Order: sequence, then structure tokens, then C-alpha cells
Amino acid sequence: MNDSNTNSTLAEGARAIVLELRKSGFQALFAGGCVRDMILGREPKDFDVVTDALPEKVLKIFPRAVAVGKAFGVVRVEMNGVCYEVATYRMDGAYRDGRHPQSVTFADERSDAERRDFTINAMFFDPVEGKIHDHVGGREDLDKKLIRAVGNPDRRFQDDHLRMLRAVRFAAVLNFAIEPQTADSIKRHAPFISRISAERIQQELSRILLESARPGDAVEILSAFGLLKEILPEVEGMRGQEQPPQFHPEGDVWTHTIMMLNAMQKPSLSPAAHRAWLAYAVLLHDVGKPATAVKAPDRIRFNRHAAFGAGMAEAILRRLRFPSADIKAVCHIIGNHMRFMDVRRMRKSTLRRLITAATFPEELELHRLDCEASHGDMQNYVFLSNYRKELKSEPVLPRPLINGDDIIALGVSSGPRVGRLKKTAFDAQLEGKFDSREAALQWLKNELGKR
Repeated sequence: MNDSNTNSTLAEGARAIVLELRKSGFQALFAGGCVRDMILGREPKDFDVVTDALPEKVLKIFPRAVAVGKAFGVVRVEMNGVCYEVATYRMDGAYRDGRHPQSVTFADERSDAERRDFTINAMFFDPVEGKIHDHVGGREDLDKKLIRAVGNPDRRFQDDHLRMLRAVRFAAVLNFAIEPQTADSIKRHAPFISRISAERIQQELSRILLESARPGDAVEILSAFGLLKEILPEVEGMRGQEQPPQFHPEGDVWTHTIMMLNAMQKPSLSPAAHRAWLAYAVLLHDVGKPATAVKAPDRIRFNRHAAFGAGMAEAILRRLRFPSADIKAVCHIIGNHMRFMDVRRMRKSTLRRLITAATFPEELELHRLDCEASHGDMQNYVFLSNYRKELKSEPVLPRPLINGDDIIALGVSSGPRVGRLKKTAFDAQLEGKFDSREAALQWLKNELGKR
């Protein structure tokens, strides 16, 4: 176990909680994912504490604590400005909805371990004595790089259906295999995933796409287990859709998409919302191809598949309960991705608008991945990258030199024509046809004289 993980500020806060509980005569240990990560030498994102102290006792020991799930024995304790969850050892009763137990019974350390999802998440660690408490074989499975359900896998997935997606996530993020009996159980129970709320499915799917070293391989696992056809049948429908080999020597739409997902570079874009834009744009950028495929005399064509796919993506993302701003961004990226074929023929004003869009970094990265996973022609990517560098020293967009009042003052009646003239004037400004207000007004008078 990496000592730096147990000496971090985050770990020290959790250790202080353990010491305080023990000073009051109770048992207390680190639990779950933080123990797994410490053994693997990964930096834990958070630390959870388990104890035999009942919630009322925890609240007395930490007067500023808050009971966030008192019926489930969970209390939130703040230490050094960080919030930690302190949970009483428990056993879960019957699950009412494939997600939440109807009741819990406070229990002992072993029983608490045996109710958890996977063996690698069911270990405890004593930060005082430096000992791992493993009742379910989690340490051995870590060594074997296996995701194994605790106890009976059918019971684990019947109790909480979301655990099926979590199994795939852990396997993809940690580069572990899923133990055969656990995998078989997921395949049998895959249809139950549709009973889980769209929000929770979206959270797990997003983590799979954003945290996996090879997200495409994770999507392959989702497909192999029968989960993908339940949550994203439109993506499953890309499998087997042929493409013209002169542009796509790699194979069908499915293969192309998997290759792009695997080639995504996790640190390349920020913030997290923008990384999600790219991930979902890659996943769905060709989702419209099967529905638009036409066998023309020369080759297979996908007429207007980008626009059609953007419409499909909107329906998918709404179904997954994405925020409207994210839906708008992803659909714009998808709907726009075929325009990159024409960038070297674009007017300067059109090109500048393309490059200064809020989604352009994701659009450019999608284009790079698209080319690298198909024909390999990077000329447009290089052209855009160079043009973007040229614009870096200039303002994102200059202020328009002509406004609507100027146009009306020259005798144009208010209405749609004013808006069209404003756009035409701004495009002319971006193309360098004038660089002062006086020259702009003269240009406008000349234009109106022609009409």
C-alpha cells in the first residue's frame, strides 16, 4: 500500500474521525473504494468510514454532523473543511425497486462486507494499525485483476440493477476482467437495467466514457453483456452498417466509432462538461447513418446523416436527462461535423465564425479522431489548426462597425431585412472589406444603391 495515500490531507481527516470514534469506545475503519485505491496505489477521491456506533452516537461525538441517511445509518461529518460519510455497519433487507433496500438492520463488520457489491470494494482498512480487513477475498481478486460480485451474483444484481453498469465501469477503468459467473449473471439480468432511472444510467455511462482508458472497449463490453441494446439501442444499431471502403477502410460504422472512442485523449480538453460533449459527440456522431444509408450507383451514401443524427442525438440525450445546454452543444457538434470537408473553400467570415464558436475545440478534436479512424487525410485538420493559431493574437470577434440603427437611418424599414443586412455587413467586416466606421457606412450606402 502506498504510504502517500494514507498520509494525504484527505486521508488524515478520515483518520481523525476514526481516532475520535475509537476514543469514545467504538470500532471504526476506512471502507470501500478508498481501500481498493490505496492498495492499487491510486489516489482515492474520497474516504468513507464504517463504525459500530449507531447514528445517534456518531451525532453526539460530532455535534456539527448531519444525518443524511439516518435510517440507513449514514452521517456526514466535516473534518478540516472536508465532508466524510460515516456509516454504521449494516445488513440490507429486501430491495423494493432494484435499487434501494426497504429496510436495514445494524450489524457487524463481516455482515457489512457481505452486503456490498464487488469483492474489491468490500474491504476495510485500519489506519491506526495499518491492517487490511478482508472477509470476502477482495485482496486476492485485486491481485488477479478480477471484478467479482460478493456472494451470489444473481442476488447482487437483483437487489441493485445499477451494479451491472458499475461492474463494467470498474473493469474498464481498472483494466480488470469480469469474473465469469459475475459476467453470466449480468447477461441474464441485463433487461432489468431499464428499471433504473435515466439520471443514474447517464451518470454511470458518462463515467464509463470519461474515466476508461479505452472507452470503446467498454462500449464493446456493454454490448456483449446485452446492456447497450437496453440503454442505447440506436448505438447498437450501428453494428454491421457498411461504409464505402475508399473512405472507411477500417470497416463498418460500429468499428469506426469504437476506434474513435479508444483514441480519445482524456487530458486533452477541459472542463469536464466539455470532455463529456466530445465523448457523446464521438459516440453519436454517425448514429444517423443506418437510417440514411442508400446504395447509390457509385457507392453507399448517407445523405444528410449529420443533421439526421443530430436529431437522433437530441432524443437520446433528452431520454438520458442531460441538461439542455449540454444537449445543444453535443447536437451542434454532431450536426456540424461534415462541414469540415469544406473548410479550405469557406469564405473568411464563415471560417472565422466556425473557429470562434464555443464548441470549436471539441469539433476540431472530433474531426481529428474521425479522420484518423478512417481515411487518414489530415489536410483539413492541419489547415484549421494553423488558421486557429493565426487568430489567437486577434480578438475572438471584433465589435460590429454597423448596427441596426445605422441601417434604418439609411431608409430601410425595420424588419427581417435589417437583420439580414447586419449579418452581411458583419461578414464583410470580417473579410476585411473595411476597417473603420466611416468606410463601413460608405460600403453600406453602396450596397443599398445596388439593391
